[in-house]
Amino acid sequence: MNERMRRIGLSVGATLIAIGMGAGVLTATQNTSGQEPPFRGGRMGAPFSMGPGGHVGALGLPGPLLARLNLSDTQKDQIKTIMQSHADEFKTLGARAATARQALEAAETADTLDDSTIRQKSADVAAVDADMAVARAHLRAEVFQILTADQKAQAKQLMARREGRGRGK
Repeated sequence: MNERMRRIGLSVGATLIAIGMGAGVLTATQNTSGQEPPFRGGRMGAPFSMGPGGHVGALGLPGPLLARLNLSDTQKDQIKTIMQSHADEFKTLGARAATARQALEAAETADTLDDSTIRQKSADVAAVDADMAVARAHLRAEVFQILTADQKAQAKQLMARREGRGRGK
């Protein structure tokens, strides 16, 4: 049961990250001041804002790690455009994920136990998770296309280090 709860927590976290990315992009596109929003170093502006939950950027890296790639202004603009092009997709996926998880929870806690309903709702959650994984992979691939070879290598190294720490290595 603990492994299942951990997986659900990770899935919810990924959903929230996707929703946050979409919200950050939407916020960035609604600038009415006439000035370009800042794209700061350690605490980058949208779509790489570091919120209380440690918002993750397009490469699966938190903003401070993404800042280490020393992106050019052109690359920053290109990444912003890529993020904006996927904002609606991630918003839709986030809503689907929330609905699927609520339906699964309702099936699990229903007064009348129905294994087939729980299995179907669990499969619905898995399908949304798979769609989100594919969308994240496409987003990452698009961003990686604009990076230099050195930036790609550095990003992969940073992600590997971060994953190693997450697993207690």
